[in-house]
Amino acid sequence: MTEPAPLLVVDGANVVGSVPDGWWRDRRGAAARLRDLLVPLAAAGLPAASGAPPWATGVPLDVLLVTEGAARGVPPVPGVRIEEAPGSGDDLIAGLAADAAGRPCLVVTADRGLRARVEAAGAHCVGPRAVRPR
Repeated sequence: MTEPAPLLVVDGANVVGSVPDGWWRDRRGAAARLRDLLVPLAAAGLPAASGAPPWATGVPLDVLLVTEGAARGVPPVPGVRIEEAPGSGDDLIAGLAADAAGRPCLVVTADRGLRARVEAAGAHCVGPRAVRPR
């Protein structure tokens, strides 16, 4: 039986909000642009310089982008699944991390409270720079 690919959960609101590029004028469009940036990670994993654990660098990943609020409605594309939070995106992400028990899980967020929650569930965290171009 083949092991599932490590799970990469991206806090869409937090990562989009990490760059002041006018995202607030079109939240759904900003989320779609982030989704498109994530596509190569599904096949290649994160770069070694991203600060990600070795099991998430240079290997295919199961990429999941969490959207909420006005960013909902972004369709998935090959390589990137979308989960729409019905309420708090943080609650959904914490639940996804907890449900990934036994499977390597990496959450992308800069939210300290969320980081503590997902790390308590056994997931690892990296900041938004790990998935945003430099």
